Amino acid sequence: MSDPGGIVWLASFPKSGNTWFRIFLANLAAGENGPADINNLDERGGIASSRHEFEASTLLDSGFISHDDIEDLRHAVYARAQAACEEQRWIKVHDAYTLTPRGKPMFGIPGTRAVYLVRDPRDVAVSFSHHLASTIDVAIALMNDDNGVWCAPRKGLANQLRQKLLGWSGHVASWLDQTDIPVTFLRYEDSMVDPARNFSDALAFAGRAASSDEIVRAIRHADFSELQRQENERGFGERNPRSKSFFRSGRVGSWREILTPEQVARIEEAHAPMMRRLGYPLSIEDVA
Repeated sequence: MSDPGGIVWLASFPKSGNTWFRIFLANLAAGENGPADINNLDERGGIASSRHEFEASTLLDSGFISHDDIEDLRHAVYARAQAACEEQRWIKVHDAYTLTPRGKPMFGIPGTRAVYLVRDPRDVAVSFSHHLASTIDVAIALMNDDNGVWCAPRKGLANQLRQKLLGWSGHVASWLDQTDIPVTFLRYEDSMVDPARNFSDALAFAGRAASSDEIVRAIRHADFSELQRQENERGFGERNPRSKSFFRSGRVGSWREILTPEQVARIEEAHAPMMRRLGYPLSIEDVA
């Protein structure tokens, strides 16, 4: 059985397990030659918001183009990439699923599909604050901002293009409720308990062939201790230079030890409907 060609969007709000899954895919490709190098992932898919990849595709200097014009062009870049795909290509996405200024769904390219990764927003807030090298309150404010964006400043251009986040709930809804392309979702918490089953489900949805032995080996090579070892020895190119580490903890439920009651309340008040929809009990309803 050969894998189908085409793009699979590996989408998530930041710090929801996207990089872990990409490293799993890299180890699946590496096979017996793993563990894969965590700093050598782009050749196996890439990042949708990569400024370098955008400029290489368009031959344009993005520093002289408005955010809106870039978003219109991104749709064309992805459509061309999909048309050229002879093998399956998984591409990391942190953008919400939005329309371009000209009214086209940026990622709604015929023939593509999406695997959406979701994580308890209370744990996201803790991890996101470390990634941003900011306070938890700053992270929560961005997660609660329906108009929130990432990498937007024009001064000192970031390696990534502007990404509309739309707040945590808005981001989740934008991908799960769109009807342009097929989508499935995985909860980070379920993947931590049974990664073989959850990752197998994602591969099956995408039509990616892999044996159970190959999946188990790739998961072992993507173990958190291995990722920390590599980062400690060689660093990780996707780490924010201001943060101490990228692969920090990954624990489920760490928010209970870190967030204040006021911080928990701000997250739950903003995202209660989506949390309930995805099976995340609110703290006042959680009897565990």
